[in-house]
Amino acid sequence: MDLAKTIRDVPDFPKKGILFKDVTTLFRDAEAFRALIDGMDAELTQRGVEFDLVAAPEARGFAIGAALAYKRGTGFVPVRKPGKLPAKTIARAYALEYGEGTLEMHEDAIAPGQRVLVIDDILATGGTALAACELIQALGGLVAAVRFAVELKGLGGREALTGYDVDALLSFEVDE
Repeated sequence: MDLAKTIRDVPDFPKKGILFKDVTTLFRDAEAFRALIDGMDAELTQRGVEFDLVAAPEARGFAIGAALAYKRGTGFVPVRKPGKLPAKTIARAYALEYGEGTLEMHEDAIAPGQRVLVIDDILATGGTALAACELIQALGGLVAAVRFAVELKGLGGREALTGYDVDALLSFEVDE
């Protein structure tokens, strides 16, 4: 199945000049969504990546991360925008390709030494994933790997995540 054909391009979102890769169209296609999760699972298995938990930033990362955690029989840790988690949190600010943001995680979400897989929908500049990795490490967790449905090559995301095991199921070349 050609998963790239299930992803919609949205010009000028979230601001003029950005061609947004919308994976929600992939999610609504049951066959494509299953192929995405199965493909990510197969790649992780083939590479021998072992993990105790899956952590994913909201919102589209939740769909992929929760499905993969279920498939692998692991727990799931939500990484959220400020003020969305009910208990005590830790936070990290980060830069996006089109602005800035902050992510939070419950301070008891990860036990020291737990291996955590970070999952998100798109790798662009890498800021969101890097913030998630830093939160995991601040809690004493180990980042087992970082995976994406789609990598937008040419925006420096992979370089921002140097030192981590990074991969994506699909990739698109983009102009900066």
